[in-house]
Amino acid sequence: MAPTRRILITGGTGFVGSHVTDLLTNTADPAHVRLLVHNRRPAPDDTGRVEVRHGSLRDPRSLRGVCDGVDTVLHLASLIGGSPADCTAVNDTGTKALLEEADRAGVERIVQLGTTAVYRDEPHTGAREGEPELGPSSPTSVSRLAGEERVLAAGGLVLRPHLVHGPGDVWVVPALVDFLTAFPRWIDGGRARTSVIGVHDLARAVAALALRPELPRGAVLHAARPEPVLVRDLIGTVCRELRIPLPEGEVSFDRAAALTGADRDRLVRRRLSLLAVDHWYDSSRLWQLLDMAPRDDFARDFAVGATWYRSLLSRRTDGELFPTR
Repeated sequence: MAPTRRILITGGTGFVGSHVTDLLTNTADPAHVRLLVHNRRPAPDDTGRVEVRHGSLRDPRSLRGVCDGVDTVLHLASLIGGSPADCTAVNDTGTKALLEEADRAGVERIVQLGTTAVYRDEPHTGAREGEPELGPSSPTSVSRLAGEERVLAAGGLVLRPHLVHGPGDVWVVPALVDFLTAFPRWIDGGRARTSVIGVHDLARAVAALALRPELPRGAVLHAARPEPVLVRDLIGTVCRELRIPLPEGEVSFDRAAALTGADRDRLVRRRLSLLAVDHWYDSSRLWQLLDMAPRDDFARDFAVGATWYRSLLSRRTDGELFPTR
């Protein structure tokens, strides 16, 4: 019988991390999970499987001892948005401090949740790991790339999803709804293809990696559904499930860029391109490694989180266009 895994999770109370924590602690052979918690308290645990350590990636001194006695680090925490200094403090410098503590404790198994936002903004059509040119365009993605490169240099594994949806998502779908409200038009007929993954499937993949006997070292893996989703189908599903009107009429990408100001603002253009240009990534290496696949098709998977999204959107008063990650 394999020994029980002892796993440190940063971001374990967040969007993806909370789902990963649930999976790792609610199985027939649960892992022992240690959560690095900054300012959110996890739900009380009476199983003895979840240990809470208080600390912050912003404060390297608070990380002392956090990796002692664990064999795997799941680095799922990141700061999205904020000033360049704040992003650097958490995503880059904070990752550096965590890796130094892992090295001091002798922990070699490290999995980080990264992002395809570190790639240059251009069409990506079935891109495999190592093919897209790096070129982050926001303080968030610049600092996240710096942190990812530290993990890779330390022999860790970096997962790069594109668009992640499901309960807990306050970025992708809410921002898409904001965009459709401000600009209710089909762009080039919605023919662009994009990579998506539901949070439950992403959490299953992260948890499975944490429990594997061996992990690829110093590697990047794309994390997405095996097949891309047409933007038209993405928008159609979101509109149907969240009970909002479909776009009407069609404009070209260039016309949309002129109308939204994307032709004058590089960051706005990146936001627009997420809906108008292919952004899909070959994730076959991940699914083959784990010998698994998403449990359902995109439409049914999205429907699982529809009630959560409707509740969230009913409480929102202000929004923004597609976020710059």
